[in-house]
Amino acid sequence: MGTRLLTGNEALALGALHAGVKVVTGYPGTPSTGALTSLLQLEPPGVHVEWSVNEKVAFEIAAGAAWAGQRALCTMKMSGLNVAYDSLISIAHSGIIGGLVIYVADDPGANAGMVEQDSRGFALMSDLPMLDPATVQDAYDLTRVAFDLSEAIGSPVFVRLVTANSSSFAPVEIDDEPPVWPERQPMLIRDINKFTKAGAVIAMTQHRDVIARLERAGRWIDERGLNRLQIADYGLQMADGDTQNEKRKTQCAMRNMQAAIPNTQYPIPNTLGIVAAGITTTYLEEAFEIAARYGFDPGTASVLRVVVVNPFPLAQVQALLRHCDTILVLEELEPLIEKGVIIEAHRLGWEGRILGKLSGLYERVGEYGIRHVVQGLAAALGLTLPADLFQGRSEAEKLAAARPITVCAGCPHRGTYMAINQAVRRAGFKKDEVMVTGDIGCTILGMNPPFNTVWNEVSMGASIPLAQGFVHSGVKAPVIATIGDSTFYHAGIAGLVNAVQHQTPLTLIIMDNGWTSMTGMQVNPGTCEQFQQSGNAKLDIAAIVPALGVDQFWIVDPFDLEDTAKTIQNALKLPGVKVILARQECVIPARRRGVDAGEVRVVDENCNLCKLCITVTGCLAITLGKDAVVIDPDQCYGCGLCAAACNRDAIVVDRMTG
Repeated sequence: MGTRLLTGNEALALGALHAGVKVVTGYPGTPSTGALTSLLQLEPPGVHVEWSVNEKVAFEIAAGAAWAGQRALCTMKMSGLNVAYDSLISIAHSGIIGGLVIYVADDPGANAGMVEQDSRGFALMSDLPMLDPATVQDAYDLTRVAFDLSEAIGSPVFVRLVTANSSSFAPVEIDDEPPVWPERQPMLIRDINKFTKAGAVIAMTQHRDVIARLERAGRWIDERGLNRLQIADYGLQMADGDTQNEKRKTQCAMRNMQAAIPNTQYPIPNTLGIVAAGITTTYLEEAFEIAARYGFDPGTASVLRVVVVNPFPLAQVQALLRHCDTILVLEELEPLIEKGVIIEAHRLGWEGRILGKLSGLYERVGEYGIRHVVQGLAAALGLTLPADLFQGRSEAEKLAAARPITVCAGCPHRGTYMAINQAVRRAGFKKDEVMVTGDIGCTILGMNPPFNTVWNEVSMGASIPLAQGFVHSGVKAPVIATIGDSTFYHAGIAGLVNAVQHQTPLTLIIMDNGWTSMTGMQVNPGTCEQFQQSGNAKLDIAAIVPALGVDQFWIVDPFDLEDTAKTIQNALKLPGVKVILARQECVIPARRRGVDAGEVRVVDENCNLCKLCITVTGCLAITLGKDAVVIDPDQCYGCGLCAAACNRDAIVVDRMTG
């Protein structure tokens, strides 16, 4: 074994590779993106790795490979699981031939935006096993276990990480020489009863099958001891001065006897059991150290570390209930495990305390940390904590300046936002009279100052149907929809098709920067050929949109503020479906290649420090100097939008040629 410093994403990807994965698919979405990205960088021979157009397509490709007997991995964030689920539930009921692992990353605390979704519920709905790694090491180990489990029972298996462990670095013990997997020949199995849903009998039989496979998974998991139950060395909190070893031995023997006898329903008084799931288990040790300062004895707590979310760890929970009269449940987001503990407690006639979200101790919002564990211990054991124990901000937080989240210096979307605002104003409308629907990705940053352009954000591709809904509601002013290029490919095309079919008057602005930028500059179908994987083709939105039959179509350069604003203003006056393609490459990959759009200079004598260039563009490269604004050449891309905003000719841009 050797040690490597890896993120949870990288560890999971390496675990899949060392498990003999043949096909890896996914769609970029923080916090899951790094897994597939790391495999693309490795370029493993004989393994097909791709960014698919969306999560549903990605899952269907992986499922097809698993149906052919290969091992496949599909990666996505929690919101992408919504997209994939239509096919996922059907594949779950049919079962698989090879091994199929679905990696989903949840984001408690909404660090990367989108909803605080708990993907564990999908495992319950699908009757599929879900492994919940706590550490980066677990991500490597349990991914390999997941492939074995998947093939052992014939069902897909979820592996779930959260932001805290998917993005964290840790030393990971890995095989120096990974196993060499024999080449598997693809299988073609024709079985209508397994691979279709052609009739109620087939569908219900498959439903019974998936339930039976989950039961087999439970037995497989119990045999390998994936869920780890640690019973305390002694069961009772000692009264003051009562330290007799014989009494402790008697209590320990009583506890062992009760845990072993299935029908015992009498826990030892004043004993604490902790059920910790996933990432929360990593906080126990430090939280125990803190709580020990205020009277907690870590040796008196029994702990169940839940690795497998589904199926529910029934035997271990029963053992904990038979031993402890107070149970503290630690899990982020939804109280799924807590509900299971409550149900089992009721079945056993157990009358102790269960502390968690349903008891009012914790919220169903946000991510957990050490504070939550310590406060839970205090509530369970009656410890008195200092009121200011977890108050105050870190020194780094105190030094951080408050500022709105905005686009990068040189981002082409800046020009599009500015042009929309200018066009709306020139068309005679107030800003709050024209609905501008937004979509997922960098484009949504148009909702923030200084633009305040975009009104809403729902899900991938939703901006175009939402705009149609506003039109059909009777809104008299023009309606604008905005969407990025990757999002357009992902889920936007269908919305545009609907608008064309129903001839819904709206203006769609596709903001095409050539990359899936928000998640780290992954390629999409429209990225230039030179950055595509070998053998991949580039698709062109400029060819796709006219082919759909839109009424009017324009291509603009968002760095040309005047032309872009005039084009949008013109579109707002016209009937039918109008599409504007605002095309300019993302600044980050462009600058990595040494490309600049131009060179910007400040004419000091013309500048009166009116700050219009800052308040209109919000560009991070511009700051105030003593007598004139200052433009940081290291940040400036030379887009020239600040020059377009200035009305005193104090900023000059020299465009690059060639």
